[in-house]
Amino acid sequence: MLISVFMAKTCAIMTNKKSLMGGGYSTKVRATKFNPVGMSRKYVNLQKKRVYVPELKKTFTLTISTHALRTINKNGAFVVLKKAGIIK
Repeated sequence: MLISVFMAKTCAIMTNKKSLMGGGYSTKVRATKFNPVGMSRKYVNLQKKRVYVPELKKTFTLTISTHALRTINKNGAFVVLKKAGIIK
């Protein structure tokens, strides 16, 4: 039996990076009357990246936000992945 697993669109490393619900008004009639246009989902900028950890000599494929990618560049892959719990 094949079970398909759908993952939420969240960052694997940084917490609080997930999609949000946003709404608003149409710009044409904003000042004249109440005109709701409904809610829309705004997704976080997620990228599928291969991250090499030289300490372990391994490569990990992760779906991470661009903010997390900058954090990896700043602090190093081993430190960030260990703090996130991906590396034990």
